[in-house]
Amino acid sequence: MNMRNIVIPLGLAALIYVAYDSLGWQGVAAVGGGILMWLLLHFTRLMTVMRRAAERPIGYVGSAVMLNAKLKPKVNLMHVVAMTRSLGVRISQEGQEPEVYRWTDGTDSHVTCEFVHGRLAKWTLERPTKPEPIASDSGPSPA
Repeated sequence: MNMRNIVIPLGLAALIYVAYDSLGWQGVAAVGGGILMWLLLHFTRLMTVMRRAAERPIGYVGSAVMLNAKLKPKVNLMHVVAMTRSLGVRISQEGQEPEVYRWTDGTDSHVTCEFVHGRLAKWTLERPTKPEPIASDSGPSPA
């Protein structure tokens, strides 16, 4: 179980208790307003990221190489979606850990990301191989 699901609500409850103990109901109102503002900021960011992602094709990124350079371990899926401005194509089965998503650019290069408990664990960049140029058997052309 993710400890954040326990620690954050307990911390908020403790903050409300301390506010009530020191300032009474005015303190609870002030801390409650701050918590509500924090929640609204996160909700607004989530909606902005999802609106931008809805405007682009699923699994498309402008440059897979640049995405590969910007990725860092332990960022959450929403952060990666915000960077790509696109939802990734799901490779793994629904509800299976790790969750695997792929973003592809116009040159068929793609970045495959694995998320464990919603956090980026590892990623790989794959670029298409260029076909070797066909060597001509004829010698130099006369001038």
